[in-house]
Amino acid sequence: MSGDKVPSQSVARTLTVLETLVTTDEGLTLTALAKATGIPLATCSAIVHTLEQRGYASRRIVGRSHFWRATMGLYDLASRLLRKVDLASVAQSELRDLAHRVGMPVHIGVLNGSSVVYVAKAAPPGFIQFDTYPGKVAPFNLTALGKAISAYLDDEELRPLLQRLAVGSGPGALPGEDAFRKQLATVRRKGYAFEREEEMAEVSCVAVAFFDSDDHVAGAVGVTGFTRELRSAVIGEVADGLSAVADHISAQLGRPPS
Repeated sequence: MSGDKVPSQSVARTLTVLETLVTTDEGLTLTALAKATGIPLATCSAIVHTLEQRGYASRRIVGRSHFWRATMGLYDLASRLLRKVDLASVAQSELRDLAHRVGMPVHIGVLNGSSVVYVAKAAPPGFIQFDTYPGKVAPFNLTALGKAISAYLDDEELRPLLQRLAVGSGPGALPGEDAFRKQLATVRRKGYAFEREEEMAEVSCVAVAFFDSDDHVAGAVGVTGFTRELRSAVIGEVADGLSAVADHISAQLGRPPS
């Protein structure tokens, strides 16, 4: 068709190499990769070295042979897309309903490096607005959203984050890594995270994590309010509401039923 654009051969070849590397368990030599893809050896070499530089391929050296395979960089790329693309819309009505029910703003946040990024918000009418908005970035360890997420990271993912704990300016700020780890254990036991005046005096937050199709933590949904409003008697009710929203988001992201 005259309106069709000619596809890029270089892009097509790169995708073919990636798709082939994903299917191998032990890795492929350049010769085997060229044979499997039908792409010239020199071109395969240029592609895999570029992928290696960008973090999407790695090699295992055995003697004089280099065995190439795809890395988890692809998973990270897909996960970031999955966490961000539709989170602002898949549960907007649920966020609004919960915000009206508890009388406090509700947020969705995702982890980006050692920060939490707010990607969605719903607030009841007339509520005093906190400095929380889609696009806001906050230290992961000073928010219930970040605690709810990091409680379900594996050690390899959590370890570098623990080297970047921010110091809270609120009266409830935790003293260090040991206290933070204990709090993560509490999150896993209770099923929700609670941040009490760690980032700011008189402000607290409750949050519950949600998960993607691989049962990997993808983000969290939380309620922010004045500490006097988030009393012990109220936290359980808020956490139950958040759990329902988190379950809805997890289902939308394809998490297998438990």
